[in-house]
Amino acid sequence: MKKTPDSNHETNDDLQAEYQLDYSKARSNRFAPKIPEGGRLVILDPDIAQVFTTPEAVNAVLRALIATMPKTNANDKAA
Repeated sequence: MKKTPDSNHETNDDLQAEYQLDYSKARSNRFAPKIPEGGRLVILDPDIAQVFTTPEAVNAVLRALIATMPKTNANDKAA
């Protein structure tokens, strides 16, 4: 495996001046504290969000849909 030469220890910043990032305005993920361990964040389209206004409503409908689906073995491969 080829190693990079040690002769150039200077940091070469190729980022042009107009692309300087101001991290003082950065903020953390505002949704992170609300997502439970093992949970998933799903963005609903506006028309769907008008019907399902709570996570419980979405989960109830998805569970009902899952109950109507045919059972498959974990070893079965999707075609």
